[in-house]
Amino acid sequence: MKRTILTLATLMASTALALAEPALVYDMGGKNDKSFNEAAFNGAERYKEETGNDYRDFEVQNEQQRGQALRRFAEDGNNPIVAIGFSQQAAIEEVAQEFPDTDFAIIDSVVDQPNVRSIVFKEHEGSYLAGIMAAMASESNKVGFVGGMDIPLIRKFACGYKGGVKSFNEDAEVIENMTGTTPAAWGDPVKGGELAKSQIESGADVIFHAAGGTGIGVLQAAADAGKLGIGVDSNQNMLHPGNMLTSMIKRVDNAVFDAFTEAESGEFDTGIVALGVKEDGVGVAMDENNKDVVTPEMMEAVDAAKAKIASGELEVHDYMADSNCPY
Repeated sequence: MKRTILTLATLMASTALALAEPALVYDMGGKNDKSFNEAAFNGAERYKEETGNDYRDFEVQNEQQRGQALRRFAEDGNNPIVAIGFSQQAAIEEVAQEFPDTDFAIIDSVVDQPNVRSIVFKEHEGSYLAGIMAAMASESNKVGFVGGMDIPLIRKFACGYKGGVKSFNEDAEVIENMTGTTPAAWGDPVKGGELAKSQIESGADVIFHAAGGTGIGVLQAAADAGKLGIGVDSNQNMLHPGNMLTSMIKRVDNAVFDAFTEAESGEFDTGIVALGVKEDGVGVAMDENNKDVVTPEMMEAVDAAKAKIASGELEVHDYMADSNCPY
């Protein structure tokens, strides 16, 4: 009888430990999008590798599944639960109220709940750096931008990018296209490729995308035409070595890793966390895949801009604070 009780107690303890696992709910596009979601996945994998602890995750296929997945994880006792993408705001607001003792985090949106960490990035700052590089690399004085879903967040990327381009060459032209107005705009590489080809036909020789999975088609089209692409969110330089100028990286991986580890140690803080150049939350990627494309002069210009942004000497326009982009 004593052995049975001990066995049951052990089972209950192991179950409790399992239920304390963190959880991750990806946005549309899935964790293998080579971009935004994959950055979150990499952060979770790093947590698993460094701590030896597991986590749970879910790939959303439709809008209804967002709330369902968050609620299921909360019911199962997972903590914290991290939601990737602004589209999960309404679901987080609802589920966080239902489970006040569970820690939640959301990437790219602000939820005013006492148990929610809202993690936002200063994408305009990182895009400004990418714009400097694009203008310096361009031989045609025409560069392109392909966004995913036409929303203020993506306009924020575009505006910052224009600012960087114009800071180096006031006469440069930025050709801009958005893929669509629904979430489907994140997962249409064929359309991304078509938009990139059109921009190339109009003279663009460097194209920056902020389009999730759609951007894979943008980068492919640029490489096929012998032009330069700029990746986004994750380091995408390896997709087309020699035809990638850089990638504007958002450290979503660090945000997820920090949320998981801090909840585990009891140091999970809620409220708004804003990550920009100063906080090393955004930047441009350098590695062996683009080292032959990027000149020392480009990196000097980027480093100078980074220092000015971090010190406050240079303030890059934030489209989401003021939709009148001055560039």
